[in-house]
Amino acid sequence: MYIEQGGEGPDLLLMLHGMGATGAVWSPMCAEAGARWPGRWLVLDLPGHGASERQECYAIGQHAASVARAVRPHIAEAPGRLVVLGHSLGGVIGLALATGWFGVVPQRVFAAGIKIAWTDDELRRMDTLAAQPAKRFATQEEAGDRYLKVAGLAGIADASSAVVARGIARDEDGWRLAMDPRANAVGKPPLTELMGLARCPVHLGQGRDDALVTMAQTRGLDPNAQELGPHGHNVMVEAPGRVWEWVVSSCGIS
Repeated sequence: MYIEQGGEGPDLLLMLHGMGATGAVWSPMCAEAGARWPGRWLVLDLPGHGASERQECYAIGQHAASVARAVRPHIAEAPGRLVVLGHSLGGVIGLALATGWFGVVPQRVFAAGIKIAWTDDELRRMDTLAAQPAKRFATQEEAGDRYLKVAGLAGIADASSAVVARGIARDEDGWRLAMDPRANAVGKPPLTELMGLARCPVHLGQGRDDALVTMAQTRGLDPNAQELGPHGHNVMVEAPGRVWEWVVSSCGIS
């Protein structure tokens, strides 16, 4: 699994991206980590995304198991607090890790922008996408533009930015998104059940203008969910400082 890391100290902040994206979406937050987080941080590309290898199944449990295997050695080398910060799909994986079923037990989990309400049509569309081969593009620019749309980054990043680089790939048939199309078949997450099984505090939040979820839906799961300002789905790209404030204040870091 592709991993980037930095910082020093026993505590570890694990950042998990959303579906279709890569760990590069955390770049704006990583740039501030030295001044914001008194410990180590770890960013990875989820299985089937970016530079990480593909796997046969992309169910939430499989994702959580893969992430736990990847992060366990980093916990063992300097035991301290494990804090998980996930976005969208990454937030759901964080909730799965909070159950303790996968061999790691976070001290806290933060989940931003989880899509809570799913229609039957949306689920069928995801299954259809999972069954289709990767679309090919003639140029890197076309692939980059498509990646920005799929990752919800259109308008807040451009195709030449570092946020895009690992999201596309080239092979003998041309340019394509790096994401394995089968990763779309993640299914509807059992959010209520995961919240009830959590063995650590779980904090939900979202940008006020997130088009994928309403504040009422988020507070239906977490009455204390935080509105993270006038931002969209990728709030950690738009307003990394606001997300840092949310995390460090809840962790009791001054």
